[in-house]
Amino acid sequence: MTETALVKFLEFVLPLYITAFILYSLRAIKGPTVPDIILAVDCMSFDIAAFMAILAVYFKSTYLISGAITLTLWAYLLDVYIANHLTKKEVGA
Repeated sequence: MTETALVKFLEFVLPLYITAFILYSLRAIKGPTVPDIILAVDCMSFDIAAFMAILAVYFKSTYLISGAITLTLWAYLLDVYIANHLTKKEVGA
């Protein structure tokens, strides 16, 4: 993929990511239930990680990829922890 094609791709994708992030933020703030809030935060985390991966390709940076992987694992851990808490009503392992 050439650099100009990647720039065109980013020009198309960036407004979509910003719109999605605003909608997720509204759902996280106004979410009527805890699962709605968790889902919004989860979607924000995965979208940020995907955008970091796209930027890592553009900038040819391994640091952004490691940050994206760490963020994705953190979001997955949050999902497992909250699911455990909601089903068993206890905090901890």
